[in-house]
Amino acid sequence: MIEECPKISGIPFTEILLNRDYASEISKINDEYYYWDRVKYNTPKGIEREDFWAAIKYSRSVNSKIYNFDTCSLSLFETNKMQEILHNIDMNFGGVLASSSIIPEKNRQYYLLSSIMEEAIASSQMEGASTTRKVAKEMLRKQAKPKDKSQQMIVNNYNTIRFLSAHKNEGLTPKLLLDIHRQITEKTLDNHEDEGRFRTDDNIVVMDGISGDIAHTPPSYKYIEESIVQLCNFVNEDKAFIHPIIKAIILHFMISFLHPFVDGNGRTARSLFYWYMLKKGYWLTEYLSISRIIYKSKGQYEKAFLYTEHDDFDLGYFVQYNLKVLYKAFEELKTYLERKAQENAALLEYRIPGLNERQLQIVKICAEKQATIIKSKDLQIQLNVSVKTIRSDLEGLVELGLLAAVPLNKRLIGYTRAENFEERLGEIRRNFP
Repeated sequence: MIEECPKISGIPFTEILLNRDYASEISKINDEYYYWDRVKYNTPKGIEREDFWAAIKYSRSVNSKIYNFDTCSLSLFETNKMQEILHNIDMNFGGVLASSSIIPEKNRQYYLLSSIMEEAIASSQMEGASTTRKVAKEMLRKQAKPKDKSQQMIVNNYNTIRFLSAHKNEGLTPKLLLDIHRQITEKTLDNHEDEGRFRTDDNIVVMDGISGDIAHTPPSYKYIEESIVQLCNFVNEDKAFIHPIIKAIILHFMISFLHPFVDGNGRTARSLFYWYMLKKGYWLTEYLSISRIIYKSKGQYEKAFLYTEHDDFDLGYFVQYNLKVLYKAFEELKTYLERKAQENAALLEYRIPGLNERQLQIVKICAEKQATIIKSKDLQIQLNVSVKTIRSDLEGLVELGLLAAVPLNKRLIGYTRAENFEERLGEIRRNFP
């Protein structure tokens, strides 16, 4: 359970705010956007914890922006740290310069397919899907029929992400929201009539995954349709500027808060965040596995919701968490791309005209590991391509005399380096300097 924060009425905090000795402490706590359960252990000596908390709350409130909805009023104090992250995201997530410097054009389709798979799998795992990444990726690549509910959730998420990209230029409407929910929940709900339909009763609560306590009771179903129309208007209107990423996070929070569906609310909320980022030109979002980062810190994700609700709908906790997740996903993408660039640079030693990068990687494996038996199924998963494609790559290397086919059983064929691999490799290089 989340510890309730103290009420601050009547506490004299002005002198604390004016005391320069405490300025750095207040700035540090605000940059991290600590809730009461952290503030009380980071209170400077000589001050009552409740008084220090009151000063923190006041410092946030004086510069807060208010976003009014019928079911709640959100407040947000944009800290220096938040603004720094927003600036960094703006500089890296969109535009021609970012696109050319982050992901080379020739590799984009490969990385895009991989990231969509990762996002679909992680988002489903957050909601209880138990299929492993390896099995899930193989299923998606083969476009195989899902074998169970977990696999169906992953296929649904995968299809929804592609749907969102195709509809990124549309405005948000109740119909689009219902279409997204229908895609996400297809064949996974106890009652298929709940797919793409707002809930029709209040028999729903959100449970704490650890304690089993009730963590959130959504507003009554009677307010859902009206609240969704209001939320759509908020998203579509740009009369007063709200940073697009902040608006995307508000959209994410409000869908989760309203809990308009019997099930699939979390996946729908994250999908809408993804959709709005694409809509506003943050193209790099397609290449990020945001849900994978959230999945790794699911406890913090849930707390960010609860802190906001328990602290008079102070959205700072949820914004702070999501900005960190976004930037961490970006950092992970950069690390991955740097590693792939190093791997590609290492392939230059094996560069042979006419061979693609997958074939070069296979040649490199054979050169470094003489006794390796290569299976097309393993390469399919490792290189993120279809079995047909990888078999074509392998057969091409057999024709060049670099590989030899090896029967593994009555059905399966493996591949290993040809007996004269080194001699043949040298001959090919001499013919193609």
